[in-house]
Amino acid sequence: MSYTIPDQELIAKYNQPVPRYTSYPTVPFWKNDISPTEWAKVFSEQFIARNNQGGLSLYIHLPFCESLCTYCGCNKKITRNHSVEEDYIGAIEKEWSLYRNLMHEKPVIREIHLGGGTPTFFSPRNLDRLLKIFLSHCTIHPNHAFSIEGHPNNTTRRHLDTLFSLGFRRISYGVQDLDAEVQKVINRVQPVESVQQATANAREAGFTSVNFDLIYGLPLQTIQSIDRTIGEVIQLQPDRIAFYSYAHVPWTSKAQRLFDESHLPSAEEKLQLYIHGQYLFLAAGYHDIGMDHFSLPGDELYAAKQQGRLHRNFMGYTVQDSGMLLGLGVSAISDTGNAFVQNHKTLHTYYNDINSGNLPVSRGYFLNKEDIIFRNYIKNITCKGYTAFQTDDLPVLKDTCFPRLEEPVADGLVELNDRQLKLTAKGHYFIRNICSAFDLHLQRQHHTGENKIFSKAI
Repeated sequence: MSYTIPDQELIAKYNQPVPRYTSYPTVPFWKNDISPTEWAKVFSEQFIARNNQGGLSLYIHLPFCESLCTYCGCNKKITRNHSVEEDYIGAIEKEWSLYRNLMHEKPVIREIHLGGGTPTFFSPRNLDRLLKIFLSHCTIHPNHAFSIEGHPNNTTRRHLDTLFSLGFRRISYGVQDLDAEVQKVINRVQPVESVQQATANAREAGFTSVNFDLIYGLPLQTIQSIDRTIGEVIQLQPDRIAFYSYAHVPWTSKAQRLFDESHLPSAEEKLQLYIHGQYLFLAAGYHDIGMDHFSLPGDELYAAKQQGRLHRNFMGYTVQDSGMLLGLGVSAISDTGNAFVQNHKTLHTYYNDINSGNLPVSRGYFLNKEDIIFRNYIKNITCKGYTAFQTDDLPVLKDTCFPRLEEPVADGLVELNDRQLKLTAKGHYFIRNICSAFDLHLQRQHHTGENKIFSKAI
C-alpha cells in the first residue's frame, strides 16, 4: 500500500473522540457482570479448548516506578523502596497458582509481555525469579515472542542479558521526547546519550527488535523540537516506533494538573506535529502499520501486516494470535475470546484477594454472538485494512453501520459494497474512525443520552 499524508482539513474533520479498539466491546461498555467464580469456569473451559491450538499469551503488569512522569495515565505506584518487589512477586506467584489449578494440563506459552509501570524497576535477579515462575513448568511454543517495556535510564546490560537468557528478543523503550525542556516539564529527564546506550546494549545483548514509544502533543512541544527528536530517533533506527497522541485528562490523571495548560499545543498545532512526524517516518523508510505504529520493512510486524497475519489485543499490535490472553497483576486484563475481565486497580484490594485465595477480578464482560461478529469486523479493519461481510449481518450493517460510512466513502477513505469494506491509502490514517462505524455499543449510546469519554483519533 502506498501512503499519502492527508490534508489538514480532512484530519481536522475526523479528529473526533473515538475508542482505540484494543478490545471490542471497549472497556467503558463492559457491564461488570462476571463474578470470580464465573470467570474461573470460563477460563478453565477456554484453556482446555485453546491451549494446544494457539497456546497462551501472558501479560504481566509491574506497576512500580521510582518517579512520576506527569503525562502518564497508566496504572502505577511511585516508590523508591525496592523491597516492594518481593511482596509483588509473591502475589503474582499465588495468582498464577490459582490459574494453574484451573488448567488441568501443562500450559503452552506463546507470548509474554512485561508492562508497567516500569518493569525494569525490578532487579535482574527478581525478573529472573518472576519469569521462572511461568517458564519452569510449561511448554514454550516454538514460535514464541517475549517482550518487555524498559526505561532507558534504568535498563542495564544485566537486565538485558538476564532477559535474553530467558528467551526475550524484543524491548520497547519509553523515549516519549528528547527535548530537554519538554522532558523537564513532564518529569522524565533522559539524555539522548542514555537512549543511545540503552539501544546499543539491547542490540549487543542479542535483542532482534528494539522499539521506541514517542508522544506528540506534550507541553512545550513544537514542530522544531519534535523534528529534532525524530531526527535523533531515526539515526538510532529502532525497528518499530509507536507515535502516540498525548491525552490530556487531568480529571482522571491528577499529575496532569501540574501542567500549565497554556504550554500545551493547540488543536491545530497538535495536528501539525502529527502530520510532520508521519512525514518524517515515511520519508525515513518506515511503514505505517496502523493506529500509531510504524515499522521498518525488516521487522516481523511489517511482514505480518503484508501477509495478513497481524493481530491486535490489549498489548497493541502483535504477530501472535494465541486466542487467549491471561493478564496477571494489579489492573491486568484477560481475554478468552468470549469474555473479558480486569483485575483490581489498587494494590491493597489486589493483595487482599490474592492472600484470601481468590482470583482478583474486579469487572468483566461476557460477549454475545453479535459482539463476536462485530469484534471480528473491527479486528479485520485494524489488522488487514479490509473486512468481508456475512449476508446474515447485512440488515444490521445497513441500518446502523453503513449510514455512518457515507461521509468516509464520499471523502475517499473507504470502498464499500454489500460484500466488503476496504480502506484506501488515505483511509489508512483514519482506522479508528472507520472502526467506530461498526461499534454498535457506541452507536446505541447516542439513543440513551449516555456519552462515554474517549481520546481523539489524532
